[in-house]
Amino acid sequence: MVSSRHGPPPGSSPGAQKKRRHRLYERRIRYLSLLLVAPGIGVALTLISSQSWSSNSRWLVAIGLVLVSLILEAVLHDHIIRPLQTLTNVISSLREEDYSFRARGAVQEDALGELAIEVNALADTLSQQKTSAIEATELLKRVVEEIDSPIFTFDMSGQLKLVNSAGCRLLQRPKEELLGHTDEEIGLTESLRTGEVNAPASPLGARRRWLVRRTTFREKGLPHTLVVWSDVSGVLREEERSAWQRIIRVLGHEINNSLTPIKSIAGTLLTRLRSMEVEEDERTSFEKGLNIIESRSASLNRFIDAYRQLLKMPQPTAQPVPVRKLVEQTAGLETRVKVQVEPGPEITLHADPDQFEQVLINLVRNAAEAALQTAASDGEEPTVSVRWSLNSHHAFIQIVDNGPGLLNPQNVFVPFYTTKGAGSGIGLVLCRQIVENHGGTIELVNRSDRSGCIATIAMPLAIPVEVTASVHPGIG
Repeated sequence: MVSSRHGPPPGSSPGAQKKRRHRLYERRIRYLSLLLVAPGIGVALTLISSQSWSSNSRWLVAIGLVLVSLILEAVLHDHIIRPLQTLTNVISSLREEDYSFRARGAVQEDALGELAIEVNALADTLSQQKTSAIEATELLKRVVEEIDSPIFTFDMSGQLKLVNSAGCRLLQRPKEELLGHTDEEIGLTESLRTGEVNAPASPLGARRRWLVRRTTFREKGLPHTLVVWSDVSGVLREEERSAWQRIIRVLGHEINNSLTPIKSIAGTLLTRLRSMEVEEDERTSFEKGLNIIESRSASLNRFIDAYRQLLKMPQPTAQPVPVRKLVEQTAGLETRVKVQVEPGPEITLHADPDQFEQVLINLVRNAAEAALQTAASDGEEPTVSVRWSLNSHHAFIQIVDNGPGLLNPQNVFVPFYTTKGAGSGIGLVLCRQIVENHGGTIELVNRSDRSGCIATIAMPLAIPVEVTASVHPGIG
Protein backbone atom coordinates (compact mmCIF):
# COMPACT_ATOMS: atom_id res chain seq x y z
CA MET A 1 0.00 0.00 0.00
CA VAL A 2 1.35 3.42 -1.08
CA SER A 3 1.11 6.22 1.47
CA SER A 4 -0.80 9.31 0.40
CA ARG A 5 2.18 11.56 1.03
CA HIS A 6 3.91 10.11 -2.04
CA GLY A 7 1.25 11.72 -4.21
CA PRO A 8 -1.23 10.25 -6.67
CA PRO A 9 -0.16 8.15 -9.65
CA PRO A 10 0.66 10.26 -12.71
CA GLY A 11 -2.26 10.88 -15.06
CA SER A 12 -5.00 10.03 -12.55
CA SER A 13 -7.91 12.45 -12.28
CA PRO A 14 -8.85 14.25 -9.01
CA GLY A 15 -12.10 12.25 -8.83
CA ALA A 16 -10.25 8.97 -9.21
CA GLN A 17 -7.68 10.03 -6.63
CA LYS A 18 -10.42 10.89 -4.14
CA LYS A 19 -12.22 7.58 -4.79
CA ARG A 20 -8.95 5.62 -4.41
CA ARG A 21 -8.14 7.32 -1.10
CA HIS A 22 -11.71 6.59 0.07
CA ARG A 23 -11.31 2.88 -0.74
CA LEU A 24 -7.94 2.71 0.97
CA TYR A 25 -9.50 4.10 4.15
CA GLU A 26 -12.37 1.58 4.03
CA ARG A 27 -9.90 -1.24 3.36
CA ARG A 28 -7.85 -0.25 6.38
CA ILE A 29 -10.99 -0.25 8.52
CA ARG A 30 -11.91 -3.69 7.19
CA TYR A 31 -8.42 -5.04 7.89
CA LEU A 32 -8.46 -3.65 11.41
CA SER A 33 -11.90 -5.15 12.03
CA LEU A 34 -10.72 -8.57 10.86
CA LEU A 35 -7.65 -8.30 13.04
CA LEU A 36 -9.92 -7.42 15.94
CA VAL A 37 -12.02 -10.59 15.62
CA ALA A 38 -9.19 -12.91 14.44
CA PRO A 39 -7.84 -13.72 17.94
CA GLY A 40 -11.27 -14.61 19.18
CA ILE A 41 -11.93 -16.83 16.17
CA GLY A 42 -8.55 -18.56 16.67
CA VAL A 43 -9.22 -19.24 20.35
CA ALA A 44 -12.75 -20.44 19.59
CA LEU A 45 -11.56 -22.82 16.85
CA THR A 46 -8.89 -24.21 19.21
CA LEU A 47 -11.46 -24.91 21.91
CA ILE A 48 -13.82 -26.48 19.36
CA SER A 49 -11.11 -28.83 18.07
CA SER A 50 -10.37 -29.99 21.61
CA GLN A 51 -13.97 -31.06 22.17
CA SER A 52 -15.10 -34.70 21.72
CA TRP A 53 -17.71 -33.73 19.17
CA SER A 54 -18.38 -35.35 15.92
CA SER A 55 -16.67 -34.00 12.84
CA ASN A 56 -19.91 -32.57 11.43
CA SER A 57 -20.71 -30.77 14.67
CA ARG A 58 -17.28 -29.23 14.81
CA TRP A 59 -17.59 -27.97 11.22
CA LEU A 60 -21.06 -26.55 11.82
CA VAL A 61 -19.99 -24.70 14.96
CA ALA A 62 -16.83 -23.40 13.28
CA ILE A 63 -18.69 -22.19 10.19
CA GLY A 64 -21.35 -20.55 12.41
CA LEU A 65 -18.67 -18.85 14.48
CA VAL A 66 -16.95 -17.52 11.33
CA LEU A 67 -20.25 -16.23 9.91
CA VAL A 68 -21.14 -14.47 13.18
CA SER A 69 -17.66 -12.90 13.26
CA LEU A 70 -18.01 -11.68 9.65
CA ILE A 71 -21.44 -10.22 10.41
CA LEU A 72 -20.07 -8.41 13.46
CA GLU A 73 -17.17 -7.12 11.32
CA ALA A 74 -19.63 -5.86 8.69
CA VAL A 75 -21.78 -4.14 11.33
CA LEU A 76 -18.72 -2.49 12.85
CA HIS A 77 -17.53 -1.41 9.41
CA ASP A 78 -20.95 0.04 8.61
CA HIS A 79 -21.11 1.93 11.93
CA ILE A 80 -17.77 3.57 11.18
CA ILE A 81 -18.14 4.28 7.44
CA ARG A 82 -21.87 5.15 7.07
CA PRO A 83 -21.81 8.29 9.33
CA LEU A 84 -18.73 9.52 7.51
CA GLN A 85 -20.47 9.04 4.16
CA THR A 86 -23.47 10.97 5.47
CA LEU A 87 -21.27 13.84 6.65
CA THR A 88 -19.50 13.77 3.28
CA ASN A 89 -22.84 14.14 1.47
CA VAL A 90 -23.90 17.00 3.75
CA ILE A 91 -20.62 18.88 3.26
CA SER A 92 -20.79 18.25 -0.49
CA SER A 93 -24.29 19.77 -0.59
CA LEU A 94 -23.03 22.77 1.40
CA ARG A 95 -20.25 23.25 -1.14
CA GLU A 96 -22.91 23.27 -3.90
CA GLU A 97 -24.96 25.82 -1.87
CA ASP A 98 -27.73 23.34 -1.12
CA TYR A 99 -28.54 23.79 2.57
CA SER A 100 -31.51 21.40 2.82
CA PHE A 101 -29.49 18.34 4.02
CA ARG A 102 -28.70 17.67 7.67
CA ALA A 103 -26.58 14.98 9.38
CA ARG A 104 -28.37 12.37 11.52
CA GLY A 105 -27.33 11.28 14.98
CA ALA A 106 -26.56 14.79 16.22
CA VAL A 107 -26.43 14.11 20.00
CA GLN A 108 -24.40 15.54 22.86
CA GLU A 109 -21.60 13.71 24.67
CA ASP A 110 -20.80 11.63 21.62
CA ALA A 111 -17.76 12.30 19.43
CA LEU A 112 -19.55 11.55 16.16
CA GLY A 113 -22.77 13.18 17.36
CA GLU A 114 -20.97 16.39 18.28
CA LEU A 115 -19.35 16.41 14.82
CA ALA A 116 -22.83 16.09 13.29
CA ILE A 117 -24.06 18.95 15.52
CA GLU A 118 -21.25 21.21 14.31
CA VAL A 119 -21.87 20.32 10.65
CA ASN A 120 -25.59 21.04 11.05
CA ALA A 121 -24.81 24.33 12.79
CA LEU A 122 -22.49 25.23 9.91
CA ALA A 123 -25.29 24.41 7.45
CA ASP A 124 -27.74 26.63 9.37
CA THR A 125 -25.24 29.50 9.45
CA LEU A 126 -24.48 29.25 5.74
CA SER A 127 -28.20 29.05 4.97
CA GLN A 128 -28.90 32.20 6.96
CA GLN A 129 -25.98 34.00 5.33
CA LYS A 130 -27.19 33.01 1.86
CA THR A 131 -30.72 34.18 2.67
CA SER A 132 -29.39 37.47 4.00
CA ALA A 133 -27.19 37.90 0.92
CA ILE A 134 -30.14 37.21 -1.41
CA GLU A 135 -32.36 39.66 0.49
CA ALA A 136 -29.63 42.32 0.51
CA THR A 137 -29.04 41.82 -3.22
CA GLU A 138 -32.75 42.11 -4.00
CA LEU A 139 -33.01 45.22 -1.83
CA LEU A 140 -30.02 46.73 -3.62
CA LYS A 141 -31.60 45.93 -6.99
CA ARG A 142 -34.87 47.58 -5.91
CA VAL A 143 -33.02 50.66 -4.66
CA VAL A 144 -30.99 50.91 -7.87
CA GLU A 145 -34.16 50.59 -9.97
CA GLU A 146 -35.92 53.31 -8.00
CA ILE A 147 -33.04 55.78 -8.29
CA ASP A 148 -33.78 58.47 -10.88
CA SER A 149 -30.11 58.82 -11.78
CA PRO A 150 -28.90 56.49 -14.57
CA ILE A 151 -26.49 53.85 -13.22
CA PHE A 152 -24.16 51.65 -15.30
CA THR A 153 -21.71 48.93 -14.24
CA PHE A 154 -18.92 47.72 -16.56
CA ASP A 155 -16.54 44.82 -16.05
CA MET A 156 -12.81 44.94 -16.72
CA SER A 157 -13.37 44.18 -20.43
CA GLY A 158 -15.72 47.15 -20.77
CA GLN A 159 -18.93 45.12 -21.10
CA LEU A 160 -22.09 46.43 -19.44
CA LYS A 161 -23.16 44.19 -16.55
CA LEU A 162 -25.85 46.29 -14.85
CA VAL A 163 -28.12 49.15 -15.86
CA ASN A 164 -31.18 50.54 -14.09
CA SER A 165 -34.44 51.80 -15.58
CA ALA A 166 -33.23 55.40 -15.60
CA GLY A 167 -30.24 54.33 -17.70
CA CYS A 168 -32.53 52.57 -20.18
CA ARG A 169 -34.68 55.70 -20.44
CA LEU A 170 -31.59 57.83 -20.97
CA LEU A 171 -30.38 55.69 -23.87
CA GLN A 172 -33.97 55.00 -25.03
CA ARG A 173 -33.22 51.30 -25.41
CA PRO A 174 -34.44 48.22 -23.48
CA LYS A 175 -32.17 46.51 -20.99
CA GLU A 176 -31.87 43.39 -23.15
CA GLU A 177 -30.21 45.41 -25.93
CA LEU A 178 -27.67 46.99 -23.57
CA LEU A 179 -26.38 44.23 -21.27
CA GLY A 180 -23.29 42.46 -22.53
CA HIS A 181 -22.29 45.28 -24.91
CA THR A 182 -19.31 47.59 -24.53
CA ASP A 183 -19.51 51.31 -23.84
CA GLU A 184 -18.52 51.97 -27.46
CA GLU A 185 -21.32 49.78 -28.80
CA ILE A 186 -23.97 51.58 -26.74
CA GLY A 187 -22.56 55.04 -27.51
CA LEU A 188 -21.14 56.04 -24.12
CA THR A 189 -17.43 56.20 -24.92
CA GLU A 190 -17.28 59.97 -25.35
CA SER A 191 -19.47 60.54 -22.30
CA LEU A 192 -17.28 58.37 -20.07
CA ARG A 193 -14.12 60.03 -21.40
CA THR A 194 -15.19 63.64 -20.86
CA GLY A 195 -17.18 63.04 -17.67
CA GLU A 196 -19.75 65.71 -18.54
CA VAL A 197 -22.21 65.57 -21.41
CA ASN A 198 -25.45 66.83 -22.80
CA ALA A 199 -27.99 64.10 -23.46
CA PRO A 200 -31.69 63.96 -24.34
CA ALA A 201 -33.63 62.74 -21.32
CA SER A 202 -36.67 64.94 -20.77
CA PRO A 203 -40.15 63.84 -21.93
CA LEU A 204 -40.06 66.66 -24.49
CA GLY A 205 -36.67 65.63 -25.85
CA ALA A 206 -35.00 68.75 -24.42
CA ARG A 207 -31.29 68.48 -23.72
CA ARG A 208 -30.36 68.38 -20.09
CA ARG A 209 -27.08 68.94 -18.35
CA TRP A 210 -25.50 65.81 -16.89
CA LEU A 211 -22.51 65.21 -14.65
CA VAL A 212 -20.90 61.77 -14.92
CA ARG A 213 -19.15 60.30 -11.88
CA ARG A 214 -17.03 57.15 -12.00
CA THR A 215 -15.75 54.87 -9.26
CA THR A 216 -14.32 51.36 -9.07
CA PHE A 217 -15.25 48.33 -6.98
CA ARG A 218 -14.48 44.61 -6.94
CA GLU A 219 -16.83 41.69 -7.49
CA LYS A 220 -15.47 38.16 -7.02
CA GLY A 221 -12.01 39.72 -6.90
CA LEU A 222 -12.31 41.32 -10.34
CA PRO A 223 -12.33 45.11 -10.85
CA HIS A 224 -15.53 46.75 -12.09
CA THR A 225 -16.44 50.35 -12.92
CA LEU A 226 -19.55 52.05 -11.55
CA VAL A 227 -20.82 55.04 -13.54
CA VAL A 228 -23.54 57.33 -12.14
CA TRP A 229 -25.11 60.12 -14.19
CA SER A 230 -26.44 63.06 -12.18
CA ASP A 231 -28.91 65.47 -13.77
CA VAL A 232 -27.67 68.91 -12.72
CA SER A 233 -30.01 70.89 -14.99
CA GLY A 234 -32.70 71.02 -12.31
CA VAL A 235 -30.18 72.08 -9.68
CA LEU A 236 -28.80 74.79 -11.94
CA ARG A 237 -32.30 76.02 -12.74
CA GLU A 238 -33.20 76.07 -9.05
CA GLU A 239 -30.06 78.08 -8.30
CA GLU A 240 -30.95 80.44 -11.11
CA ARG A 241 -34.47 80.80 -9.74
CA SER A 242 -33.15 81.47 -6.24
CA ALA A 243 -30.80 84.13 -7.63
CA TRP A 244 -33.67 85.86 -9.44
CA GLN A 245 -35.77 85.71 -6.30
CA ARG A 246 -33.00 87.33 -4.27
CA ILE A 247 -32.59 90.04 -6.91
CA ILE A 248 -36.35 90.65 -6.98
CA ARG A 249 -36.49 90.81 -3.19
CA VAL A 250 -33.68 93.37 -3.00
CA LEU A 251 -34.90 95.45 -5.94
CA GLY A 252 -38.47 95.39 -4.67
CA HIS A 253 -37.41 96.58 -1.26
CA GLU A 254 -35.19 99.37 -2.57
CA ILE A 255 -37.58 100.55 -5.29
CA ASN A 256 -40.58 100.54 -2.97
CA ASN A 257 -38.62 102.60 -0.45
CA SER A 258 -38.13 105.22 -3.16
CA LEU A 259 -41.48 104.94 -4.95
CA THR A 260 -43.62 105.42 -1.88
CA PRO A 261 -42.26 108.88 -0.93
CA ILE A 262 -42.09 109.93 -4.62
CA LYS A 263 -45.74 109.06 -5.12
CA SER A 264 -46.69 110.79 -1.86
CA ILE A 265 -44.70 113.93 -2.68
CA ALA A 266 -46.16 114.06 -6.20
CA GLY A 267 -49.70 113.86 -4.78
CA THR A 268 -48.96 116.53 -2.19
CA LEU A 269 -47.46 118.88 -4.79
CA LEU A 270 -50.43 118.33 -7.08
CA THR A 271 -52.84 119.24 -4.27
CA ARG A 272 -50.92 122.38 -3.35
CA LEU A 273 -50.58 123.37 -7.01
CA ARG A 274 -54.36 123.53 -7.35
CA SER A 275 -54.53 126.11 -4.53
CA MET A 276 -51.69 128.25 -5.87
CA GLU A 277 -52.10 131.21 -8.21
CA VAL A 278 -50.08 130.47 -11.34
CA GLU A 279 -50.63 130.98 -15.01
CA GLU A 280 -52.85 128.43 -16.72
CA ASP A 281 -50.14 127.16 -19.07
CA GLU A 282 -47.72 126.60 -16.19
CA ARG A 283 -50.45 124.97 -14.08
CA THR A 284 -51.26 122.57 -16.91
CA SER A 285 -47.60 121.76 -17.44
CA PHE A 286 -46.98 121.16 -13.72
CA GLU A 287 -50.12 119.02 -13.36
CA LYS A 288 -49.17 116.94 -16.38
CA GLY A 289 -45.67 116.33 -15.05
CA LEU A 290 -46.87 115.44 -11.53
CA ASN A 291 -49.56 113.15 -12.91
CA ILE A 292 -46.92 111.35 -14.97
CA ILE A 293 -44.70 110.96 -11.91
CA GLU A 294 -47.58 109.62 -9.82
CA SER A 295 -48.78 107.31 -12.62
CA ARG A 296 -45.35 105.86 -13.32
CA SER A 297 -44.73 105.35 -9.61
CA ALA A 298 -47.96 103.36 -9.38
CA SER A 299 -47.01 101.35 -12.50
CA LEU A 300 -43.60 100.51 -11.09
CA ASN A 301 -45.26 99.49 -7.84
CA ARG A 302 -47.59 97.12 -9.68
CA PHE A 303 -44.62 95.81 -11.68
CA ILE A 304 -42.72 94.91 -8.52
CA ASP A 305 -45.84 93.39 -6.93
CA ALA A 306 -46.24 91.14 -9.98
CA TYR A 307 -42.72 89.74 -9.52
CA ARG A 308 -43.35 89.14 -5.85
CA GLN A 309 -45.68 86.35 -6.95
CA LEU A 310 -42.55 84.30 -7.64
CA LEU A 311 -41.63 84.61 -3.98
CA LYS A 312 -45.10 83.73 -2.70
CA MET A 313 -45.90 80.75 -4.94
CA PRO A 314 -47.33 78.06 -2.61
CA GLN A 315 -46.66 74.37 -3.00
CA PRO A 316 -49.31 72.60 -5.09
CA THR A 317 -52.17 70.76 -3.42
CA ALA A 318 -52.48 67.78 -5.75
CA GLN A 319 -55.75 66.03 -6.52
CA PRO A 320 -57.18 64.14 -9.53
CA VAL A 321 -57.75 66.55 -12.43
CA PRO A 322 -59.39 65.42 -15.72
CA VAL A 323 -57.47 66.98 -18.61
CA ARG A 324 -60.48 67.28 -20.93
CA LYS A 325 -62.54 69.23 -18.42
CA LEU A 326 -59.64 71.52 -17.56
CA VAL A 327 -58.83 72.28 -21.22
CA GLU A 328 -62.45 72.93 -22.20
CA GLN A 329 -62.93 75.19 -19.19
CA THR A 330 -59.78 77.18 -20.02
CA ALA A 331 -60.67 77.47 -23.71
CA GLY A 332 -64.06 78.93 -22.79
CA LEU A 333 -62.42 81.78 -20.88
CA GLU A 334 -60.74 83.19 -24.01
CA THR A 335 -63.25 85.39 -25.86
CA ARG A 336 -61.03 87.31 -28.29
CA VAL A 337 -60.17 84.23 -30.38
CA LYS A 338 -62.08 81.00 -30.84
CA VAL A 339 -59.96 78.29 -29.25
CA GLN A 340 -60.33 74.92 -30.96
CA VAL A 341 -60.19 71.93 -28.61
CA GLU A 342 -59.04 68.82 -30.46
CA PRO A 343 -60.27 65.41 -29.22
CA GLY A 344 -57.88 63.32 -27.15
CA PRO A 345 -57.75 60.34 -24.77
CA GLU A 346 -59.25 60.41 -21.29
CA ILE A 347 -56.39 61.41 -18.97
CA THR A 348 -56.43 62.25 -15.27
CA LEU A 349 -53.52 64.20 -13.82
CA HIS A 350 -52.49 64.45 -10.18
CA ALA A 351 -52.14 68.24 -9.89
CA ASP A 352 -53.32 71.42 -8.20
CA PRO A 353 -56.35 72.42 -10.33
CA ASP A 354 -56.13 76.14 -9.55
CA GLN A 355 -52.42 76.46 -10.29
CA PHE A 356 -52.54 74.25 -13.37
CA GLU A 357 -55.53 76.13 -14.74
CA GLN A 358 -53.55 79.37 -14.33
CA VAL A 359 -50.76 77.86 -16.45
CA LEU A 360 -53.19 77.01 -19.24
CA ILE A 361 -54.86 80.43 -19.02
CA ASN A 362 -51.50 82.18 -19.41
CA LEU A 363 -50.45 80.01 -22.34
CA VAL A 364 -53.80 80.33 -24.14
CA ARG A 365 -53.79 84.10 -23.57
CA ASN A 366 -50.27 84.38 -25.01
CA ALA A 367 -51.27 82.25 -28.01
CA ALA A 368 -54.38 84.39 -28.63
CA GLU A 369 -52.40 87.63 -28.45
CA ALA A 370 -49.80 86.25 -30.87
CA ALA A 371 -52.50 85.09 -33.30
CA LEU A 372 -54.23 88.48 -33.12
CA GLN A 373 -50.92 90.16 -33.88
CA THR A 374 -50.64 88.18 -37.12
CA ALA A 375 -54.26 88.93 -37.98
CA ALA A 376 -53.65 92.66 -37.51
CA SER A 377 -50.52 92.69 -39.70
CA ASP A 378 -51.36 90.14 -42.43
CA GLY A 379 -55.13 89.97 -42.24
CA GLU A 380 -55.00 86.23 -41.62
CA GLU A 381 -57.65 84.63 -39.45
CA PRO A 382 -56.25 84.05 -35.93
CA THR A 383 -56.29 80.39 -34.86
CA VAL A 384 -55.49 78.78 -31.52
CA SER A 385 -55.88 75.06 -30.83
CA VAL A 386 -55.34 72.88 -27.77
CA ARG A 387 -54.62 69.14 -27.98
CA TRP A 388 -53.41 66.48 -25.59
CA SER A 389 -51.94 62.98 -25.81
CA LEU A 390 -49.99 60.50 -23.69
CA ASN A 391 -47.36 57.80 -23.63
CA SER A 392 -46.71 55.20 -20.94
CA HIS A 393 -45.53 57.66 -18.27
CA HIS A 394 -46.43 61.23 -19.32
CA ALA A 395 -49.34 63.29 -20.53
CA PHE A 396 -48.69 66.03 -23.08
CA ILE A 397 -50.77 69.20 -23.53
CA GLN A 398 -50.01 71.43 -26.51
CA ILE A 399 -51.25 74.96 -27.28
CA VAL A 400 -50.68 75.84 -30.95
CA ASP A 401 -51.11 79.28 -32.57
CA ASN A 402 -50.47 80.88 -35.97
CA GLY A 403 -48.74 83.99 -34.61
CA PRO A 404 -45.36 85.36 -35.68
CA GLY A 405 -43.46 82.84 -33.55
CA LEU A 406 -40.59 83.36 -31.10
CA LEU A 407 -37.79 85.73 -32.03
CA ASN A 408 -35.53 84.51 -29.21
CA PRO A 409 -36.72 81.14 -27.83
CA GLN A 410 -33.75 80.90 -25.42
CA ASN A 411 -34.99 83.87 -23.37
CA VAL A 412 -38.70 83.06 -23.05
CA PHE A 413 -38.29 81.84 -19.46
CA VAL A 414 -35.92 84.60 -18.35
CA PRO A 415 -37.50 86.98 -15.80
CA PHE A 416 -38.02 90.59 -17.00
CA TYR A 417 -37.79 89.45 -20.64
CA THR A 418 -40.89 90.26 -22.72
CA THR A 419 -41.77 91.16 -26.30
CA LYS A 420 -45.07 92.81 -25.33
CA GLY A 421 -45.34 96.52 -24.90
CA ALA A 422 -47.24 96.20 -21.64
CA GLY A 423 -45.78 92.87 -20.56
CA SER A 424 -43.99 92.26 -17.29
CA GLY A 425 -42.01 89.15 -18.27
CA ILE A 426 -43.54 87.20 -15.40
CA GLY A 427 -46.18 84.98 -17.05
CA LEU A 428 -44.01 82.25 -18.59
CA VAL A 429 -41.63 82.23 -15.63
CA LEU A 430 -44.60 81.63 -13.35
CA CYS A 431 -45.88 78.88 -15.67
CA ARG A 432 -42.56 77.03 -15.62
CA GLN A 433 -42.31 77.27 -11.85
CA ILE A 434 -45.81 75.82 -11.41
CA VAL A 435 -45.23 73.00 -13.91
CA GLU A 436 -41.86 72.05 -12.41
CA ASN A 437 -43.37 72.09 -8.91
CA HIS A 438 -45.68 69.36 -10.25
CA GLY A 439 -42.72 67.33 -11.55
CA GLY A 440 -43.37 68.27 -15.18
CA THR A 441 -41.60 70.22 -17.90
CA ILE A 442 -42.67 72.99 -20.28
CA GLU A 443 -41.21 73.99 -23.62
CA LEU A 444 -41.96 76.63 -26.27
CA VAL A 445 -40.74 76.14 -29.84
CA ASN A 446 -41.54 77.63 -33.24
CA ARG A 447 -43.65 75.64 -35.65
CA SER A 448 -41.82 74.02 -38.56
CA ASP A 449 -44.75 73.89 -40.99
CA ARG A 450 -45.54 77.63 -40.88
CA SER A 451 -45.28 80.68 -38.64
CA GLY A 452 -46.51 80.22 -35.12
CA CYS A 453 -45.56 78.69 -31.82
CA ILE A 454 -46.23 75.44 -29.93
CA ALA A 455 -46.25 75.41 -26.13
CA THR A 456 -45.93 71.84 -24.79
CA ILE A 457 -46.46 70.72 -21.20
CA ALA A 458 -45.30 67.24 -20.16
CA MET A 459 -46.82 66.01 -16.91
CA PRO A 460 -46.15 62.67 -15.17
CA LEU A 461 -49.14 60.39 -14.91
CA ALA A 462 -50.43 59.45 -11.46
CA ILE A 463 -50.47 55.79 -12.58
CA PRO A 464 -48.33 54.74 -15.57
CA VAL A 465 -50.30 53.19 -18.43
CA GLU A 466 -49.37 50.75 -21.15
CA VAL A 467 -49.86 51.90 -24.73
CA THR A 468 -49.06 50.01 -27.90
CA ALA A 469 -47.25 53.04 -29.28
CA SER A 470 -46.56 56.58 -28.18
CA VAL A 471 -49.31 58.93 -29.30
CA HIS A 472 -47.38 62.02 -28.36
CA PRO A 473 -47.46 64.20 -31.50
CA GLY A 474 -44.19 65.48 -32.83
CA ILE A 475 -43.41 69.08 -32.04
CA GLY A 476 -43.60 71.27 -35.10
